[in-house]
Amino acid sequence: MMLLLMLMLSVLSLAHSDDDFCYDEEHCDPYAWGDNYPSCHPLLDSHHSPINLDHQLMNNQSLDSLHLEGFNLTHKGQWWLTNQGHSVVLELGNGMQVSGGGLPGTYRTIQLHFHWGSVSSNGSEHTLDHLRFPMEMHIVNIKSTHPNLTSALEDPTGLAVLGVFIDVTYLHNENFQSISNALPSVAYKGQTKSIRPFPLMNLLPQNNLTQYYRYHGSLTTPPCSQVVLWTVYEVPTYISWAQFELFVKGIYSTEELADKQVHLQNNYRHIHPTYGRPVYASKDAKMLTNGASPLAILNLFNVLLYIGFLSI
Repeated sequence: MMLLLMLMLSVLSLAHSDDDFCYDEEHCDPYAWGDNYPSCHPLLDSHHSPINLDHQLMNNQSLDSLHLEGFNLTHKGQWWLTNQGHSVVLELGNGMQVSGGGLPGTYRTIQLHFHWGSVSSNGSEHTLDHLRFPMEMHIVNIKSTHPNLTSALEDPTGLAVLGVFIDVTYLHNENFQSISNALPSVAYKGQTKSIRPFPLMNLLPQNNLTQYYRYHGSLTTPPCSQVVLWTVYEVPTYISWAQFELFVKGIYSTEELADKQVHLQNNYRHIHPTYGRPVYASKDAKMLTNGASPLAILNLFNVLLYIGFLSI
C-alpha cells in the first residue's frame, strides 16, 4: 500500500526528476528551468504563473463561492506528507472535489503543498499589489473527466489550483497543527509521514471564500504546463511564528545522509507578466477593487485577528 501511495505521489509530482530543477543555484534556478523544460521559458509562452495581482483587473459578478465538496468532512484512511526536496506535499486521497465559481466542470482534489521564504524574507508565489506574503498554500485539483494527470496536462483547463496566502502572527493556529506536528518527521528529502485526515476547510479563510481572483496560468514548477485555472483568495489565513519556523528552519532540500545539509527556503518562482491576460475579481473581492491599499487592509486584518474580532 505504501509503495502504491509513493508511486501516485511521484506521478502527481509531474514526472520530473528531483535533481533537475532548484531555486537557489544559477544553473537550475527558475530562470534556468527553460533549458530543460521549454514550456518554462518565459519568452516562448505568455500564460506563466505566478503573477502580481493588481488593480488592472475586471469585476465578474458571476464569480461567487466555489462548491468545495467534502472539504468539511474528516475522511477515512491516511494522508501522506512527503518532503520532495522542493516542497512538502500532502497527498489527500479521495473524497473531495471543487466546482462552481466559474470553473468549467468538476475537479477532484489530489494534493496540497506549500511555498515559503526564510526568517528574513517572504516567499509567497503570487503577490497582492506587489505585497508578498510569508507563505502560500496550493490546493491542486484535476478535472474529473481526465483519468490521470498526463491527460489533464493536454487540456488548457485541466487543473484548478486554489492559492491561499499565509500570514505569520503571534497567534497559534490549531488548524495547522496536524501538519506542524508531522514536519519534523519529513525534515529531509524523501521522507514521508502519515497524517490522520482532518477537514480541509479548516485551512482556508472560511469567512472570506467569496473573495478571490481568477486567471488562466501555469504550473509554477516544471514542466510549467499552461493548463491551470487559478483561484487566489485575497484574504490570508495565518500560522504562528513557531509554526512558520518549522518550515524555514526545519525542512531541508537534501537527504538526511547528504554531505552538506541545505535548508529548503525561498522555494517560489519569480513573478511573470500577464501579457494582457484577463484577471478577474469575484463579485465580493474588495482589496484591489475599492482603491484601498492591501497593506493597510491586511494590517487591520491582523489587528482584528489579534483582539479576537475575526475568525478564520
